[in-house]
Amino acid sequence: MKRFAVIGLGRFGKKLAAALAMSGAEVIAIDRERDVIEDIRDQVSHAVRLDSTDLNALRAQGVDKVEAAIVGMGERGRGFESAILTVVNLKQLGVPEIYARAADLTAGEVFSAVGATEVIYPELETAQRWAYKLIAPHIEEKIDFAPGYSLARVKAPGSFHGKTVRDLQLRQKYNVNLVAIKREGGPHTEEENIINVPMPDTVIYAGDILMVAGTDKDLARLPQE
Repeated sequence: MKRFAVIGLGRFGKKLAAALAMSGAEVIAIDRERDVIEDIRDQVSHAVRLDSTDLNALRAQGVDKVEAAIVGMGERGRGFESAILTVVNLKQLGVPEIYARAADLTAGEVFSAVGATEVIYPELETAQRWAYKLIAPHIEEKIDFAPGYSLARVKAPGSFHGKTVRDLQLRQKYNVNLVAIKREGGPHTEEENIINVPMPDTVIYAGDILMVAGTDKDLARLPQE
């Protein structure tokens, strides 16, 4: 069973701790506020009220034994200073993976400088997802595999109906690669409806689910109708 420490139980930290616990992980939830600890106690393996800037207090709760720690503390007032000191303590304890929540890139650079393995930008990431959803509503889902590059799920528009992969020239016109096709409906089984190696003469029908790879900018250029 994987073991995590979530330090700072604001909106982000609380939801993350509960989600990790629901996924079967052992979670140590840490915060300074008694009410917050009482509220999450039944949702995680262990909830404890302590000051995470106290190295010995963290060690006493077994935080040095976790596989990863997530610092989700607020950054207002002394919160930012406490978050930095917490990352430093986790590094000193030898925690292999340290994730720090940051409100902006400047804060993220500070966390990286003091030892955070990775920085989480929930507000920025949410804004970026919504911006892309508004710009390219025809992209139903996408998986980012490198900055600016994604594997996306796109429903074939009416203009694609009855045309072959060769006819559409997706690579030449839009600079994207067609990876697979899922054909909805029909008499075939689920496995038979998956075309995992589309050929040049494969016909595409409106409503087919296309898995395409490319830059986010190029994927957004795919036709919607």
